[in-house]
Amino acid sequence: MKQYLQLCQRIIDEGIWVNNARTGTRCLTVINADLEYNVAANQFPLLTTRKSFYKAAIAELLGYLRGYDSAAQFRAIGCNTWNANANENAAWLTNSHRKGEDDLGRVYGVQGRGWQKPDGTKLDQLQKLVTNLSQGIDDRGEILTFYNPGEFELGCLRPCMHTHTFSLLGDTLYLTSYQRSCDVPLGLNFNQVQCFVLLALIAQITGHKAGKVYHKIVNAHIYENQLALMKQQLEREPYSSPKLHINPNIKTLADVESWVSTDDFTLEGYQSHPAIKYPFSV
Repeated sequence: MKQYLQLCQRIIDEGIWVNNARTGTRCLTVINADLEYNVAANQFPLLTTRKSFYKAAIAELLGYLRGYDSAAQFRAIGCNTWNANANENAAWLTNSHRKGEDDLGRVYGVQGRGWQKPDGTKLDQLQKLVTNLSQGIDDRGEILTFYNPGEFELGCLRPCMHTHTFSLLGDTLYLTSYQRSCDVPLGLNFNQVQCFVLLALIAQITGHKAGKVYHKIVNAHIYENQLALMKQQLEREPYSSPKLHINPNIKTLADVESWVSTDDFTLEGYQSHPAIKYPFSV
């Protein structure tokens, strides 16, 4: 919580105004931010200075892990964050590769579960690392990446949180996550939740203890139309972090792919200030 608030204050104090060509809205920007989340101690990084809806973030993560390519698929599991990018993104609406309403193209989980190889076959990155980690193997390349420059034109959006590297030390699993761009008021708490849950979930299904997440953000920004609301949020006193409980019956990747839902993730001790409705820039 303190890390988040410190980053927001740093952007306000030190940020440089940048004109964003994609959205047409300028933003206050800093380069390089490093955050850590202690999964071992179950310090769940959910914002308390405004009400945060963590289940939507977990639903989105589940969609990534399943390789979803449609906003309708995400909506079906409780996540509406892809509706605008699928159906209101002007550049994507005129892209000849778009297949129709709700189509996202080859984004995020599509790359993670079906990276296109030169010989026409597909590589399932997630299955490879789960198999290795389940056998106690860390080849220093247990990486899940959604960033495929050769196929940017085949999707509605380049991935922001683009690469996750798992590291196994003894019986403890760690995660280092890389993010090229971050809408801090709206997106960061989603990203924090997803990093935390990703490590906790992969540790659980591969039979390891969860350690820490190391989250590196390259470009962290606050859009101009979010700034006044962020200053209001920074005046609020944070509450203690809640704890996350994951259904212990989730034991395999097949479970994650088939029956797991947001109901399998519950919170203990979450207290927050009222919600703040930040504007979203498409």
